[in-house]
Amino acid sequence: MGRILLIDGNSILNRAFYGIMGNKMLMTEDGTYTNAVYGFLSILFKTEEELKPEYIVVAFDKKGPTKRHEMYKEYKANRKGMPEELACQMPIIKEILQAMNIKIIEKEGYEGDDIIGTLSRFGEKNGLEVTILSGDRDNFQLATDKITIEIPRTKAGKTETDYYDRKKVIEEYGLEPYQLIQVKGLMGDTSDNIPGVPGVGEKTAIALIKEYTDIDNLYKKIEVGEDTIKGKLREKLVENKELALLSRELGRININSPIEENLEEMKKDEWDKEKVLELFKKYRFNRYIERFSLQGEGTKPEEQNTNFEVKEISKEAELQSLIELLEKEEKIIYYLGIKEAKDKVEYIIKEQIVSISVFLNNTVYYYEFDENKEEFIKYFKTIFEEKELVGYELSRDYIMLKQIGITPKHFKFDVKIAAYLLNPVSSKYPLDGLSITYTGTDILEYLKKNGVKEEKEQLNLFEMNEEKSSNSKQKQQGIIYVYVISKLEKILQEKLTNEGSIELFNNIEMPLVEVLADMQYVGMKVDKEELVSYGEVLKGELEALTKEIHNLAGEEFNINSPKQLGEVLFDKLKLPYAKKTKSGYSTDVEVLEKIKNEHEIVSKILDYRAMAKLNSTYVEGLIPYINESDGKIHSYFHQTVTATGRISSTEPNLQNIPTRNEAGKKIRKAFKPSEDCIFLDADYSQIELRVLAHISGDEHMIEAFMKDEDIHKQAASKVLNVPIEEVTKEQRASAKAVNFGIVYGISDFGLAGQLGISRKEAKVYIDQYLEKYSGIKKFMDTIVEDAKEKGYVETLFNRRRQIPELKSSNYMVRQFGARAAMNTPIQGTAADIMKIAMIQVFKRLEEAGLKSKLVLQVHDELIIDTVIEEKEQVKEILKTSMEGAIKLKIPLKAELGEAKDWYEAK
Repeated sequence: MGRILLIDGNSILNRAFYGIMGNKMLMTEDGTYTNAVYGFLSILFKTEEELKPEYIVVAFDKKGPTKRHEMYKEYKANRKGMPEELACQMPIIKEILQAMNIKIIEKEGYEGDDIIGTLSRFGEKNGLEVTILSGDRDNFQLATDKITIEIPRTKAGKTETDYYDRKKVIEEYGLEPYQLIQVKGLMGDTSDNIPGVPGVGEKTAIALIKEYTDIDNLYKKIEVGEDTIKGKLREKLVENKELALLSRELGRININSPIEENLEEMKKDEWDKEKVLELFKKYRFNRYIERFSLQGEGTKPEEQNTNFEVKEISKEAELQSLIELLEKEEKIIYYLGIKEAKDKVEYIIKEQIVSISVFLNNTVYYYEFDENKEEFIKYFKTIFEEKELVGYELSRDYIMLKQIGITPKHFKFDVKIAAYLLNPVSSKYPLDGLSITYTGTDILEYLKKNGVKEEKEQLNLFEMNEEKSSNSKQKQQGIIYVYVISKLEKILQEKLTNEGSIELFNNIEMPLVEVLADMQYVGMKVDKEELVSYGEVLKGELEALTKEIHNLAGEEFNINSPKQLGEVLFDKLKLPYAKKTKSGYSTDVEVLEKIKNEHEIVSKILDYRAMAKLNSTYVEGLIPYINESDGKIHSYFHQTVTATGRISSTEPNLQNIPTRNEAGKKIRKAFKPSEDCIFLDADYSQIELRVLAHISGDEHMIEAFMKDEDIHKQAASKVLNVPIEEVTKEQRASAKAVNFGIVYGISDFGLAGQLGISRKEAKVYIDQYLEKYSGIKKFMDTIVEDAKEKGYVETLFNRRRQIPELKSSNYMVRQFGARAAMNTPIQGTAADIMKIAMIQVFKRLEEAGLKSKLVLQVHDELIIDTVIEEKEQVKEILKTSMEGAIKLKIPLKAELGEAKDWYEAK
């Protein structure tokens, strides 16, 4: 008996994109994403190997409305469009499947599920075992003794597969597979916008179908009074019978779709090997080229060459010989193996170095130190402090080395940062993904060949195995990682040079590594008792707000429960703009903002939510991050996250502490300078508008800055045709919204929302603004057209951002691309200027031998933990470094302040 494999193409491609390959944004030379395709093929090959099917079909959804849309126009109305990074991979997977001679079926008006449903019954009738490969549990309704559904999923970092035939469905749900259609009719499906019966969830729906078999019988019993259903549930069922029947039909997979059922065409056939090889080369799928010997039996693709020597050092004399070799080199290509440090309270990162791999003259030297840090320091301190260093994620290495007394000073090349500059929109740059994309070396394949199991979590670069066998994971990872780093350095350096970004990399991004790592290492002191005390104040205010809200509602209820809150606001208080969802009324911020003037209770609820978030996120949330040994928070500062080049902060995010309300700002009171120190704070004044004035060359904006006028008053004066001295506070606020909104490509809709005016009024205001500031309008129009032509935009320092969205067929995606094209040169240049200033401040503090330390960067603000005796010198360094970072057509301006805590610094 043969087997047919039916693959839900859209579902598996989505699964590969978001789950299995979600952290590997692989791409080709021209920036085409391929991670979903790579993951799809991985699933396909694994399934083929396990099942050995004689027939394979991949079903895809066809663009456009389906029969279900004819039944219910809101079907899938709440679905977000496919992201461009995934959409561009759809034609690629189809092209590869065609080269493999795998049958693809898509039918206008029908979904992939319908094709699969029809073919599953066809296969069963023809005596075949049927396997449906899909991430969609809706296919469970198709299960029989001969039809099995395979669901790939990621668990604890590993890809696992769940198998569902008729027996397994009955075991899990207590229902026959076909009865799940009845369940769907009652409970609906939020992902597909199938309404169901409001208020009926999965548990209730299953219980009802268990008792009444199907929806028809359920309503028959209700109509003749032979049911046992009571209260609100009965009311909901009676009121929404038509919805239940409609939802059942929407959820029912069509097993009689009009498709050609030609078994011979579905039969597995020989690949067009020449075409498959061409495509695999194009998309850099070297692992599959080797796996299927596409370049000839027993040969490897050229790019996959991992022909290098390995020398495992086990004796002191061998280690000494290695050090002598390294002392003759200008730069060191290395990788540090680490593991968790037990009971090391003084460590900032509670991990320690246990091994080192060095690549030199096509040889990997590997040595394990385990926990003997003294031995590591003895041999490698001079090397790390005097040599140029090449590695991966060097900021982490800085902390690891610094906390054992080694201060690296010459970071030369970080492959992660180089990859970020070449593709800043990814935000994830795992070494195994970079290796496949740029070198053709598949780390997974290497590890597999060397006895390391192919498990995703084993590619966590900083989670090391403690076993010390010659074939341990730690050793094999160290060997392949340092080899890949050596290859990536050459390839990425050449690419950066070709793109004109090498100076940005050498002069800004690489010097910044040490600055950000040192900021993390130094940290900011936090008064834990003050933070806890403020938390108690917030809890008291929350209790008071709770009582007020309950009094206004006339009853006690759980304010944190959207369901209970919705019933109070819309059923009891009868407030307008009620928006029902499957689980009850929507009570999100957008809804509450609309009705806050309708009843006093709403503003109290908004205050309650803001206060609760302050306490949970910024009081209770900060406390666990306070280091036990020094009483400081050591936040991570990242330079490979934002597409515009801005620095970000995590664990915790110190850049996101609220500043717009007094309650939020008070959290900053707990952040203190070190003993005998004060905070010196400097904030760039309107840096993005100054950059906009420079890049656009707009004469009015340049004039305002040169005269040191209030830029927002000037804008209001020009747009409204009133003397600048007569501009009101409200008029200035409106102009300010437009000034800053222009930088972010604000729309009339966005401005209308900000100012509380109509879209028509907002459009008139924007049009008048752009008429007066014609230089800005010209810049906006020109930059978008240039980006369409070139495919990217750049900052003044040649920071490049690809904007493929401008070529999208989706209007909303194109609009996003246009905003990104306008915003990136402004925000990106401002970010570059801030980075230059930080490097200068850090360098000058060190050169002057000062003890004061740069500890925080938040958007346009820098804070230095300043020794009081050094105050005047530090002030001069801070102000001149920031204002002299770059010479623009108009001057940069930094406003200084000093304070005894972070709250007073602003």
